[in-house]
Amino acid sequence: MSMVEGAMLTVSLLGLLVGLVLALTGAGGGILAVPLLVFGTGMGIADAGPIGLLAVGMAAALGAALGLRAGQVRYRAALLVAAAGMLLSPLGLWAARLADARWLGLLFALVLLYVAVKTYRLAARNATAAQAPRAPVCVRMASTGRFGWTRPCARALALSGGAAGLLSGLLGVGGGFVMLPALQRYTDLPVKSAVATSLAVIALISASGVAAAAAQGGIEWHMAAPFAAGALAGMLGGRALAARAAGPALQKAFALVSAVVAAGMIAKALL
Repeated sequence: MSMVEGAMLTVSLLGLLVGLVLALTGAGGGILAVPLLVFGTGMGIADAGPIGLLAVGMAAALGAALGLRAGQVRYRAALLVAAAGMLLSPLGLWAARLADARWLGLLFALVLLYVAVKTYRLAARNATAAQAPRAPVCVRMASTGRFGWTRPCARALALSGGAAGLLSGLLGVGGGFVMLPALQRYTDLPVKSAVATSLAVIALISASGVAAAAAQGGIEWHMAAPFAAGALAGMLGGRALAARAAGPALQKAFALVSAVVAAGMIAKALL
């Protein structure tokens, strides 16, 4: 096997791991795409971001399509949220190109550490006790199953989408770690529907960020193609395992791995 073939195989396996994590842990698992590229290939955050965004977006689109076929995607809500995110994604991409690589890496590590802590706490709460009753601002109507749109509902979802879009462009993440908790907090959707809708949002926002990066010549396609192919394969395989493997224990494992990766990125940025 040549050096080039070995590099492509490594990138494909990294993408496969991203797809598996995304399928097994929910819409926030794609945040590991960029760290895996950074540590696995030596790329910088700014270069790895668009590649990670492409792979996560394609894997999310596959998951969303499967969820749409099962009737789990609330597509009107997804379009509203994604529209807000797509407006701010190019701004994040522009800021990433201007930012110092060290500070950008440190920011990514801190975001990843936040996700790890929040995921672990949520998993621990789900494993030990029932969740407290929620009072969501977006409630489905009993007659149609669709949201009864109000100003607080639209505002909450649009602001969440904007935050996800900005971070997707800045850090090369899909924004699922913003969207999934937001949908669970602000809506009365069941978990499967919230995940599927979040995946649809990620796919749309990622498409905007990838298009902007491609227009600026910021995507290394020889790395992006095998990484994205691996992520798609991982998403397919992960969905087959999710029903049996997903749960609080897996969420805790994801949180611990994320914390270790975040610590490594902080050390790399500061040393």
